[in-house]
Amino acid sequence: MHTFRAIAPVLSRCCWGVFFALAVLETFYDIPRFLAWVFLLSGPVVKYVSTRAPKNLVLPPPVEVAPPVTGRWLAMNSPADKVPSHGTPAYGQSHAIDISREPADGSRPAFGWWPLSRPNRDFPAFGAPLLAVADGTVVSACDTQRDHRSRNSWPALVYLIIEGVFRDIAGPKRIIGNHVTIDLGGGRYALYAHLQRGSLRVREGDRVTAGQVLAACGNSGNTSEPHVHFQLMDDASPLHARGIPFTWTGVGVPANNETFTSPASAPAAAGPDRSETAPAG
Repeated sequence: MHTFRAIAPVLSRCCWGVFFALAVLETFYDIPRFLAWVFLLSGPVVKYVSTRAPKNLVLPPPVEVAPPVTGRWLAMNSPADKVPSHGTPAYGQSHAIDISREPADGSRPAFGWWPLSRPNRDFPAFGAPLLAVADGTVVSACDTQRDHRSRNSWPALVYLIIEGVFRDIAGPKRIIGNHVTIDLGGGRYALYAHLQRGSLRVREGDRVTAGQVLAACGNSGNTSEPHVHFQLMDDASPLHARGIPFTWTGVGVPANNETFTSPASAPAAAGPDRSETAPAG
């Protein structure tokens, strides 16, 4: 099963590629129409089989780490409400959480019909500093993708869904956008997704300490608005990782639509001794 999981992403993309090729060739040649649809349906099936959790899977206890942000935030797609929190365990996100900055004055733009999209500067989360949740080593860091405009309207949401299909075909980097991954040791990795373009303050190989600023919140990748996507996983690569439960020191795991405040002086959980660190990958 592990070998199948390793080749499944390539196999899934091949199915999509064959589908598009057959769809074009049907216009010029007498090819059975059902063949293209077979490959179209095979892609999602391969992905589902390769990412579903084993039966009777026993999850480890939640790993306690410090919050990745300070200030007042709103939780969305939280593992406190359901697992997998994002509807799929793919890319190690079974216990991932999304959070958006939620000032008490209600200045975060509401979801609605108009305007169709907004500039990122309209959202309080955009540019907010993201902090290391524990001591560790940077194993992956990228901040070259653009920050697109928001998709926080009903018409734009339809566009986001369609866009997401093509991003998924392109691979996890187009889904998570700009990101940084920290090796916390003991086979545990923290992933921060959707970072602001050009905001990284660390690079691969850097040692970081709990509370250190890593980058800024952005709106890159598969997002509806500037927000932080955070998850713990058991592998440095989201393609091969499974999600790990977490809890934030002093906060816990906020539920969907629950606001929480993380003060700048929040205690930071220390990472395990580096002698326990498992090899990346």
